[in-house]
Amino acid sequence: MQKSGARSSAIMASGTLVSRILGFVKTFLITVAIGSAATMADVFQLANTLPNLIYVLIAGGVFNAVLVPQIIKASKAQDEGADYISRLITLAVIALLVITAAVVLLVRPIMNLMGPGWSDAQLAMGTTFALITFPQIFFYGLYTVVGQVLNAKGAFGAYMWAPVLNNVIAIAALLVFIQQFGPFRTNPHTLENWTSAQTFWLVVMATVGVAAQAFILFWPLARLGLRIRPRFGWRGIGLSTAARLGGWTLATGVIANLAFMALYRTAAIPTGARADIASGPGGAPPIAGTAVLDQATMLYALPHGVIGLSIATVLFNRMAAAASEKDRDSLVSSLSSSLRVTGVATVFCMVALIMYAGPLGMLFSGGVPAAGAVIGQVITVIAIGAPFMSTAFMLGRAFYAQEDARTPFLVQLGVSVFTVIAAVLIARVFPPEHMVFAVAACYAIQNVLATVIYHYALTRRIGDYGLSRIVSSHVRILAASLVAGVAGVVTLWLLGGYRTDGFPWGNQAAALISLAVGGLVMAAVYAVALKLFRVQEFTGLLAPLRAKIGR
Repeated sequence: MQKSGARSSAIMASGTLVSRILGFVKTFLITVAIGSAATMADVFQLANTLPNLIYVLIAGGVFNAVLVPQIIKASKAQDEGADYISRLITLAVIALLVITAAVVLLVRPIMNLMGPGWSDAQLAMGTTFALITFPQIFFYGLYTVVGQVLNAKGAFGAYMWAPVLNNVIAIAALLVFIQQFGPFRTNPHTLENWTSAQTFWLVVMATVGVAAQAFILFWPLARLGLRIRPRFGWRGIGLSTAARLGGWTLATGVIANLAFMALYRTAAIPTGARADIASGPGGAPPIAGTAVLDQATMLYALPHGVIGLSIATVLFNRMAAAASEKDRDSLVSSLSSSLRVTGVATVFCMVALIMYAGPLGMLFSGGVPAAGAVIGQVITVIAIGAPFMSTAFMLGRAFYAQEDARTPFLVQLGVSVFTVIAAVLIARVFPPEHMVFAVAACYAIQNVLATVIYHYALTRRIGDYGLSRIVSSHVRILAASLVAGVAGVVTLWLLGGYRTDGFPWGNQAAALISLAVGGLVMAAVYAVALKLFRVQEFTGLLAPLRAKIGR
């Protein structure tokens, strides 16, 4: 079982890693095409992000957290759960179609709400983009439901590899955009000169990619041989348990995402408070908006997405099985081991993001050093929360594995109250040029707060889950990361990263080279430091990779 888990983690991690790399390329090309701290970048980012936020707000929590245990139980039937899964997918498709249609009809009020202080022209463009992107809600839901069916059946790879297709389509479209209309730095794309052809290659193709990501999963689903087909009638097939759990999970998702959307709405305020800036020198400093925030968020969520989420997906199945058999020791062992192993990646990435925030910002600046500096500053603030993102996620999954969705709701309620209060205060107290920095800090604090609350709740439920060993491992991991961080700082200083005319700030290619050199130095020093500090979990982190190479 351990080898199978390592193999599954390796498949998922490799798929997620490829997807994340392509996601980096896609984000890089978006900044080349339409800039970063610019109006069109913010308008597109808001319209393209809202479908995912709205989907998660309405249904994402239910699909993600409660379906796997129910499908595992249904799989014990003679038909291996084919009838249950058929009815489940049919119900999900109908529900998603109704939800998507309702949201599309409300597109203008939603954009008015999420774009406070925007001009009429900005709102009109945002509404046009949203009409094209909001159908993504249906495809995100379909992708999640079919993917969770595959996960419950042990076919982990497809769910993590499907986003690769999405990114490939988006990258191809962005290359066409840049070739046809030129990069932002030399041809600033504004509300005044925007065309329908640009909308097609940027916005329409973004939705095409999300649709492809969903439909490609039906191929591995068909290979399971379950004979899935549309089935109606949902009484008496055991959906009542999922509905009961789903009620709490839905409430958790609603609370969490309403709070997040309140914070994201605050981050959109600066868009209406600045003019487009094609180049930093001689002009006013760029003001960070939603595009800059999303770029920083992508980077700080990277270790969780590649390592934490892959481990947690397999961990969730193990914990659910252990909880079903009332095996507390196995549940605690899986949770403790996963928290320690994940820390090897997440803590190091936190330090690396802080040390190389400048070159990272320049890489995603669209070639504008002033914008790169602003992005780097936001990355520095938000990176502190990176390790706690995976920790809070895994602790929450320990409750879901025990079919307890009420506790995560209460935890999220406390975090959400803090978030909403922070969103209101940031909007009222901070000037536009500082709002995104405050929002980034709030992102980090949210994860820390959730981790602390989950810890106390889980301790009361199952007792000690090896906290002293987890903390001891993380202290040694942090020490090794800081040693690597010192090596990274010295390398960046030698490259001229702390001078405005230094090599990393010359252009995006120079920034990428600086990141490659500094990253290799830090990784090499980190590997040695982990051995010096006797971090045994490093072997556990490499196990999935070795399993993949062995295959």
